[in-house]
Amino acid sequence: MASRFQEASLVTSPSYPNAVAWSSENLIAVAAGHLVIIINPALPSGPRGLITISDAEPYQIGRVRSQDLLTGGLLPSSLKRERNPCVRSLSWSEIGMSPNHGCLLAVCTAEGRVKLYRPPYSDFCAEWIEIVDVSKMLYENLSSMNFGESNNPSTSLSKVLEIEVYKQASNGQDCHSLPKALKKCSQEISPETYVSREALLSSLSVAWSSLLRFSSEISSSENMLRFSLLAIGSKSGSVSIWKVHAPECYHIERTNVSPMVELHAIIQAHSSWVSTMSWGIFGCDSLNPQVVLVTGSCDGSVKIWMSNNEDLQKSVDVYKSSFSLFKQVVAVNPVQVSTLSFVVSNHYNAMHLAIGKGSGSFEVWKCEISTRKFEQIVSSNAHNQVVTGLAWSYDGRCLYSCSQDNYVLNWILCENTISEVPIPANTPGLSSTTDLPDDFLSCLGVALSPGNLAVALVRNFNVELLNPMYQARSQKAAVEFLWNGAQQSGESEDSSETVTEAILGFSKNEFAYWESNFLWSLKEFKDLNKPLVLWDMVAAMLAFKQSMPEFVELVLTKWLSVSYLGFHADISMEDLVPKITKCFSAVPSRLLHILNVISRRVMLSELKTVEINRKLQGQRTNDEEEIDLWLKLLEESERELRERLVGLSFSAYLLSESSQGTVSPSSWNWCPAGLAQLQQWVEINRDIVHSQLETLSVEVKSSRTRSSNSTETSLEEEKCPYCAAPVNFHSAEEAFCESPHQKKKKSKDKERCDQSHKLERCCVSMQVCPPTPLWFCKCCNRMTLELAPETLFALPSFPSDLKSLPKSSFSKAASKPFCLFCGVLLQRKQPEFLLSASPV
Repeated sequence: MASRFQEASLVTSPSYPNAVAWSSENLIAVAAGHLVIIINPALPSGPRGLITISDAEPYQIGRVRSQDLLTGGLLPSSLKRERNPCVRSLSWSEIGMSPNHGCLLAVCTAEGRVKLYRPPYSDFCAEWIEIVDVSKMLYENLSSMNFGESNNPSTSLSKVLEIEVYKQASNGQDCHSLPKALKKCSQEISPETYVSREALLSSLSVAWSSLLRFSSEISSSENMLRFSLLAIGSKSGSVSIWKVHAPECYHIERTNVSPMVELHAIIQAHSSWVSTMSWGIFGCDSLNPQVVLVTGSCDGSVKIWMSNNEDLQKSVDVYKSSFSLFKQVVAVNPVQVSTLSFVVSNHYNAMHLAIGKGSGSFEVWKCEISTRKFEQIVSSNAHNQVVTGLAWSYDGRCLYSCSQDNYVLNWILCENTISEVPIPANTPGLSSTTDLPDDFLSCLGVALSPGNLAVALVRNFNVELLNPMYQARSQKAAVEFLWNGAQQSGESEDSSETVTEAILGFSKNEFAYWESNFLWSLKEFKDLNKPLVLWDMVAAMLAFKQSMPEFVELVLTKWLSVSYLGFHADISMEDLVPKITKCFSAVPSRLLHILNVISRRVMLSELKTVEINRKLQGQRTNDEEEIDLWLKLLEESERELRERLVGLSFSAYLLSESSQGTVSPSSWNWCPAGLAQLQQWVEINRDIVHSQLETLSVEVKSSRTRSSNSTETSLEEEKCPYCAAPVNFHSAEEAFCESPHQKKKKSKDKERCDQSHKLERCCVSMQVCPPTPLWFCKCCNRMTLELAPETLFALPSFPSDLKSLPKSSFSKAASKPFCLFCGVLLQRKQPEFLLSASPV
């Protein structure tokens, strides 16, 4: 049995498979009875978010005669009523779908209702906010089309309801008696029609696709199509596909903004219940991705559907689907499909599909992307009860399976064979100190962290074996966290010679696996489309650092030398740091962001964030060589990023000035702010900044002089937001207003001196921050008013000629809230008693 490194108890227990999901912004959602419990894995016993499922009124889909209630398949419908609301399925969207650039959560209840929820980022509450009732929209769409039935009457059901309400209002009747009106106006339909309509509206499963980006026919970037697809499987065997558009801009104040949601297609995927679904994307062109949907049914069949991208980008008839059947992987058979896990493996250049079944068996299929041919790798009776969760890790090389029999199994895929291996039993650092019973009854879901280094399992307790006074009341279930870093990858890795056998219970092979998986995860985060969420890596490195710091330094030395120098240099960190600092201007911004996060959160973890920021401003009091070494590295890396921002700001300003009258305003979205402050910063640091910045600063100053009568207007106009006193520029991080010196006021026979206010500066524009809600970085604790341009995060190096950058580099508005220095998602700062995501 693998040892957990932390856990979180649940007050309610899950009832359905796939009960846990891990978001790309590092939040975990658990479908636990009538609640969805949202947990931050960095604080499993800390604040939580909640979604409470309430009773839902049945939709008015028609009226049948009372004598027909026991005929035509109506008996199950007549007897079916969930006694208590319950969550059946849930799915996270990708990052960028929420108004604050976070994730949306789709929740499907046992009553068949689907709703979308957003985090309460500005509502200061634990309950998540409902923003879209998708089931209601489906009902309205289907009723307007008379549920797709061929014998369409002249007046649809929704029109009948409108007419009846209008009649009531015209006759002076109370329109609040709508339920009675519905009963009165409901059309009389056959039992078969009622069952068919009810099945269409009874949802069973939900699944989000990744955020899709399509280049429109117009080349300007503001016409880029950005949306996710939400698939909803129903009891009728149909799958409704919904286009949920990403917000055009993100904010942390407005709360009444809902996404644009439209019904795109309805696929008649199966002849029975659609029990589970999974999305996949492949294709070398990120602006024209190939979208794949896998559906599994209670009739035992599994099908793969391929999108038509031209139809996907436009509105079409919902029954003229933009998805076509690509392959029926499994034919109809008596064993129902309970769960799916689908991954497009870049390592193998193949698609891997794992299919879990109600009998306890599972199958693994592989499809070569080049040939599009499927072959079955394995069919195993691995479990004794229904398979409740499957999850691929490490790019489709490893697979976890869990079952209602409470067993969790670990599998390694190598070439065309798959074999079971033990779950890594050793965990770095200290074991969990929380006392939770081990009397588990079943396991109902498994999920992987964004970096694949941690695994979350949700298990139900055997309540009969718990203390009825204490445990049975508050510990109905638990989320267990296991390390996945010692996972075998199926590839032979040579461990470093400095690691010896059996240190702290680890074998030499286990150290090799940890090292290999650390480096794999770091390499994966070089992809700009992958959000920078390093919590699992930081937590694992911190655990190793407590007991074996030389192993952490060894891994980081290898990563730094390979990433920055291009080869593995077997030298000490003291000798390596000067070499890589000279390469900073030649490396991508993403590598600098990863380095900054690891420096702050791992190597300088003994210092508080405030102390690190103070030392970076020159206020150093600690003489420890190791800390000074990493502080120097962090200081040089952050200065490189700031110089890139300043260079882009100057270049964008000069280009916009020279293009006045020749470029339409609609194609020029990014307008740099704080030019006067950026000029002052260059002047203060002229001895160490790139020479290009000095030249551009002079040109910007000259251009601004010509466009205004004063060269120092902007700096003179910077005022304290509290007392309106002038504020001078001395630092990029903070400022002090010049309040009247020793100005004394008398109040109740006491004198007090007005002191100058300490003000924070925006880390992007360097302007004084106003006393309004600001973007906040949970890694470096800096505040941001303006957002850095997207171009900065994609820079492969410091531009050799900033003035020659194409206009397209500045055509995108600075809309994505990522930290200039850390690259992680910015958010609104929350009180400690409220849930917030922890990217690091």
